[in-house]
Amino acid sequence: MRTRTIQCLGVAAALALAVATLTACGGRNADTGTVGQGDCRGQQTTGITDSTIKLGGVYPLSGPASAYGEVPKGIKAYFDYVNAEKGGIGGRQVEYLVRDDGYQPPKTVEETRRLVEQDQVFAVFQTLGTATSSAVSDYLGQRKVPQVFVATGATKFGSEDNPWTIGWQPSYRTEGLAYAEYVKKQRPTATVAVLYQNDDFGKDLLAAFREGAEGSGVKVVAEQSFEVTDPTVDAQVRNLANSKADVMLNFSTPKFASQALAADVRNTDWNPLHVLTQVSNTMATLRPVGLPNIQGTVSAAFLKDPADPRWATDAGMQTFKTELTQYAPGADTENQHAMAGWAMAQSFHKTLEAAKCPTREGLRDAMRSLDNVSADLMLPGISMKTGAGDGFPLEAVGIQTFAGEHWSLTEGLIDTSGK
Repeated sequence: MRTRTIQCLGVAAALALAVATLTACGGRNADTGTVGQGDCRGQQTTGITDSTIKLGGVYPLSGPASAYGEVPKGIKAYFDYVNAEKGGIGGRQVEYLVRDDGYQPPKTVEETRRLVEQDQVFAVFQTLGTATSSAVSDYLGQRKVPQVFVATGATKFGSEDNPWTIGWQPSYRTEGLAYAEYVKKQRPTATVAVLYQNDDFGKDLLAAFREGAEGSGVKVVAEQSFEVTDPTVDAQVRNLANSKADVMLNFSTPKFASQALAADVRNTDWNPLHVLTQVSNTMATLRPVGLPNIQGTVSAAFLKDPADPRWATDAGMQTFKTELTQYAPGADTENQHAMAGWAMAQSFHKTLEAAKCPTREGLRDAMRSLDNVSADLMLPGISMKTGAGDGFPLEAVGIQTFAGEHWSLTEGLIDTSGK
């Protein structure tokens, strides 16, 4: 095999030699299968060619968290739009494979192995859920397969222990600290009741809220946990109501969040400020409860609300709604999960384009060195930034209140990057 002596951006006089040894700039060496750029030699190119890129994601399309099945609809619509109208990502057409794990970690392992070992994907984008993403993180790290922008805010995914895995949305710590700041400001002597999912998701939020409220007049006076296998959380909400707390924190995935909102409404003797985690603040969660019943509910946000008229003329929002209708017929353009999927896909697009090498290692390095990269649907002032010792792409949220038929931002951004 001839030793390669030129760079992909070499001068015209060297092109003849380049053609003899390489397929194209960023392409594969015919003898070794490695990428053509000199500093990319030996790096993994499974799942990516000069013209295609294969990605895979694992979601709860069925089971107790099936509301999140709207996320891959937004992702696939974005990739189909980019393929058809933008020539793909870096000239590569994106094939996006979606698998169903039913929100069960053993199934996540099975489907992830299938994507990696049978489908030969370039990267896993995304896995959804804390326990499910945790179940495959070590496996993907050992195989050196990027696990990009896992759909969970669990604080653990900001660690550099496994550089092949990274989160995307603001961490649950960021969110919990933001709620504490808001409650301290609005109700400085509040008593607080908490409903939380009994896993890293719920525990992270609760721990962060406690941390943020420490030393203030805000006190947690009641806690109730639930399992994702529970049929309802009605009993837990009744127990919390007995505390007569001023504030209720609803740290639940959509099915249970909706149940808790409805249970709160039915209890006319208790009227707390209801704080709803941002992973469940979609219209699909709220509508079954009745929008008149949830006025004044508070939640966090880092993306624009597609139902908010203030974004009606926003270019990014207009593109999302038009193209989602085109490439995901029947999808709800006001569903925040579908919109989040679109924003995640655009974030991936920009991250891969920033990679120095179109390889798994190049993607890994790019997702760990984001420099104020924003997506069109992020709130103004919010962008992705990572670096040495910082594996949290997004660390700011706004606080919004439900008013009328949509969420309205009521507070400026709360940035926890220094905390």
